Amino acid sequence: MERVNQMVSEKPVVIFSKSSCCMSYAIKSLFNDFGVNPAVYELDEIPRGGEIEQALLRLGCNPAVPAVFIGGEFIGGNNEIMRLHLRRSLKPMLKRAGALWV
Repeated sequence: MERVNQMVSEKPVVIFSKSSCCMSYAIKSLFNDFGVNPAVYELDEIPRGGEIEQALLRLGCNPAVPAVFIGGEFIGGNNEIMRLHLRRSLKPMLKRAGALWV
């Protein structure tokens, strides 16, 4: 859990993903389209990715990926991010976190 907390504090936006997950791809594409440069951790490609996945599940990320943190706070997965985007709440959140300037 401590490692996850350290990882999410390093950048304004952190995405935990798996390289084969289509929902993770959609979320990463959305943030890239906004011009946000998130830290992306592919759990199937990094050392101890399975341990991080278990920690995310304990945090309430179900499924574990994609898991999006903004400003060090767990926001949610695909459904929560898309809900915020459709309600036009995502961009202001990214601006407050310092991840988006425009």
